[in-house]
Amino acid sequence: MAQNVYEGLFILDPDVYAKSPEEVSGQISALVEQSTGEVLLSRLWDERKLAYPIKGHKRGTYWLAYFSLDPVKVKELTRQFQLSGNVIRFLILKVDRRLVDTLVEHARAGHLFAGEHADVEQVKIESDVVESYSAEEEEA
Repeated sequence: MAQNVYEGLFILDPDVYAKSPEEVSGQISALVEQSTGEVLLSRLWDERKLAYPIKGHKRGTYWLAYFSLDPVKVKELTRQFQLSGNVIRFLILKVDRRLVDTLVEHARAGHLFAGEHADVEQVKIESDVVESYSAEEEEA
């Protein structure tokens, strides 16, 4: 079965990340690879104040990852992220195949991640180029 490419945005526990950033961020790549996926890009996005507290945290460290994975394995990977104590919230989106290279290069170049906050137009562009993952669609 062909693999799809996914964009994952993770909110990590900022306290744990500050103590061991390589270990916490490496856990994301390790979980993808354990699910027989391939990490295309994995990098720090930003640390921000959360709109509302999540699991007692008022701040979160945002981590962005692009990875390819068999669609059947996404549900299993999602469960692993839910069980992780370091990931306090996450979102995984399926990326349109035509846009994979552009998105990965854009993220690699750091246009949205150079310590500057993205303006509304840039965020809108990012949200327009991905489609939400649905387990029901993949299994059909």
